[in-house]
Amino acid sequence: MAISIQLPAATEQRLDFLAQQTGRTKDVCLREIIERGLEDMEDYYLAAEVLKRVRDGGEQVYSAAQVKKSLGLDD
Repeated sequence: MAISIQLPAATEQRLDFLAQQTGRTKDVCLREIIERGLEDMEDYYLAAEVLKRVRDGGEQVYSAAQVKKSLGLDD
């Protein structure tokens, strides 16, 4: 899928420099940046949703002692 975006001049300069220094195309650099950034955003937003459920009492929480005991690891 082709996407067109406008980058601030400073960001475009940084991208040009990165591509030049690494011998990669700007497309390759942008693809990797988007994939890594998307993973980070997914992790953040999904974790934030779980935290909200925990705080609202909608998610079961266990202490380390409870987990150890349920796994038979309590010595």
